[in-house]
Amino acid sequence: MDSKIHTLAKCGTAFAMHYSSSIQMNMTKKEDFNDKIDFDPIRQGAETLRNDDGFSFPDEDEDGLFADNDDDDDVRDNASKNASSANRRQVNTKKKSKTPIIDHFSHDLTQAASEGKLDPVVGRSKEIERVIEILGRRKKNNPILIGEPGVGKSAIVEGLAQLIDKQQVSGLLFNKRVVELDMTAMVAGTKFRGQFEDRIKGLIRELEESPDIIVFIDEIHTIVGAGNAQGSMDAANILKPALARGVIQCIGATTLNEYRNSIEKDGALERRFQKVIVEPTTAEETLQILNNVKERYEEHHHVVYSDDALQACVKLADRYVTDRFFPDKAIDIIDEVGSHIHHSHSSVPQPILDLQEDIVKVKGCKQKAVANQNFELAASYRDQQAQMENRLESMKLMWERGEGEEVLPVDEIDVAQVVSRMTGVPVERMEEAESSRLRKMGATLKSAVIAQDKAIDTMVKAIQRNRVGLKEPNHPIGAFMFLGPTGVGKTYLAKKLAEQMFGSADALIRVDMSEYSESFNTSRLVGAPPGYVGYEEGGQLTEKVRRKPYSIVLLDEIEKANDKVFNLLLQVLDEGRLTDGNGRLIDFRNTVIIMTSNAGTRQLKEFGRGVGFNAGSAHGNLLDEKDKEYARSIIQKSLSKQFSPEFLNRLDEIITFDQLGLDAIKQIIDIELKSLFKRVEDMGYHIRITDKAKEFVAVKGYDVQFGARPLKRAIQTYIEDGVCELLLGDSLTAGDTIVIGKNPNKDELTFTPQS
Repeated sequence: MDSKIHTLAKCGTAFAMHYSSSIQMNMTKKEDFNDKIDFDPIRQGAETLRNDDGFSFPDEDEDGLFADNDDDDDVRDNASKNASSANRRQVNTKKKSKTPIIDHFSHDLTQAASEGKLDPVVGRSKEIERVIEILGRRKKNNPILIGEPGVGKSAIVEGLAQLIDKQQVSGLLFNKRVVELDMTAMVAGTKFRGQFEDRIKGLIRELEESPDIIVFIDEIHTIVGAGNAQGSMDAANILKPALARGVIQCIGATTLNEYRNSIEKDGALERRFQKVIVEPTTAEETLQILNNVKERYEEHHHVVYSDDALQACVKLADRYVTDRFFPDKAIDIIDEVGSHIHHSHSSVPQPILDLQEDIVKVKGCKQKAVANQNFELAASYRDQQAQMENRLESMKLMWERGEGEEVLPVDEIDVAQVVSRMTGVPVERMEEAESSRLRKMGATLKSAVIAQDKAIDTMVKAIQRNRVGLKEPNHPIGAFMFLGPTGVGKTYLAKKLAEQMFGSADALIRVDMSEYSESFNTSRLVGAPPGYVGYEEGGQLTEKVRRKPYSIVLLDEIEKANDKVFNLLLQVLDEGRLTDGNGRLIDFRNTVIIMTSNAGTRQLKEFGRGVGFNAGSAHGNLLDEKDKEYARSIIQKSLSKQFSPEFLNRLDEIITFDQLGLDAIKQIIDIELKSLFKRVEDMGYHIRITDKAKEFVAVKGYDVQFGARPLKRAIQTYIEDGVCELLLGDSLTAGDTIVIGKNPNKDELTFTPQS
């Protein structure tokens, strides 16, 4: 090594001496310069270095120092430029690639396969075999993989690269290279006209000169229009001649929609590719894929997947992730569940935390030593801090790599929790608290909705069947029609059910069907068709369900909708799915569909006393069971006239709400008064009402034909107005109690303040 350095120094010294002398002599001609200077020592030293280390110096003919120039500054400039050029040639000792454009704008999949960077491909032997057959054709040997997003189109090309690397293909594909072209990089940076076309032509030229290269273009529809500007050609038109002649081989991949919108519209481009349809894998094939790729995810997340966990991934993905395709959605689940388990159990090791605290203490001691001008002590603290920081970095590196970390198990319960978070549908096993809540749901609803026990029992049983897992999978949780007179609690029950299931009435998706009485409004449910205002904005029903798949859908006043709406709902009630205006399949299988209707109410009102409404009571307000049964028959007859048989046949239950009697109204008044009492207490007062006053208001607010709604008006008239007058007066002080009673002599209530 010393001899090499000595030779280089000797060479440089000789060159410097001769160059200096040339400047002093003010040489003007190259011949004079060569005659006066002896270059032999310089060339001998350069030859020695070239033989030893691969260095190279420019030949005399390439030397730009010998410019025919009388100006010394020009000589120095040329010397500087050529010296830097010589340095670049010295450093760049690698052999030039034959395919610089391909190497720069692509990624070698065959090399990645040989390095073990690609995941194994399972269950795609037919598609890979079809691709190999197309590649073996003489002309137009360009396969294009077409399939839905996530079915594994790119994985097929990776599988081909792995087979080529293992030489498990025919002799035609031996020693072939599969490279993935980056079209974004090809377009990026093309500032001037013709620059992109020059890149594409250079790519074609390199592919023609290197027949062992197969180029793969993912999202191949992007070549249509890529680089297209006024007066120029896009990538597709430049590639067409080469693709037709078979001088280059290209594999494309795109989705069905993009192929239809881009490739099929250009017939000349379409005929140069041979279609390979890629269907989603089956559940069994997906499970096999998960078993083959799980090791990569176990190594990444430091977990281990059980067989039950992988089966749960496939089962739950198939059941609840309906807007995506196998195997992509199942692989996403095992990836996310691994991340969830690792993150939930991951914490900074205590030794790292302790060392960080020690470093902070040492820094403080160092700063104190500097403040006291004890620099020797500060230097020792500085060295100690550097050692501790180096040790901390190594410990962090080991922790990030997972060295010494416990491997965590993943079971089906963890998978169910992650799927619940991804979809918003509770699919995990019920905890004890939830099980108890489901058992008590019926009693809770009965305390809120009075005198409708049969309807509540039917609803609760359907929800319990679904939550336990006994429900038919390809069907909504429940499809019910609530019938009955106005004001008996049909809509109110749906709101209370949403509160019980989700904790808030806002979880209820309510659609007022009176808005869809005209035929031209029907399309708003699923979204406007192409060419109309609102296209691609989503339907008012389908978009809400797509965003909240686990919900209660209330179609209020269904009989007021146009007849076309019923035809639209047939598929929802039967198969639990509906296609929106954009062609997306919306899943209704995790919804409770409730339709309310007042069918037959007008007939009941017209019958009047004929159905026994006023029999058996001093007030004429009590209903016996015979009256209720007769009312149900009237409603059923009206229902069969108003709705088609195929629509009614798809409903799980047609629940008839009974008319409310006076006893039910007396129970409802307590529920209605709670909100009034709370408002008064918020103002700083208390309120109390006697039983006679309650009965008075109940009788005044009861109408068998209108249910509980007249009761609200009676409370406003007889109670709220009186309390309002008392609050506006001067007789109340903060903390007083307002006692509401019945005036025995008059048909009115009394309001008395008490301290």
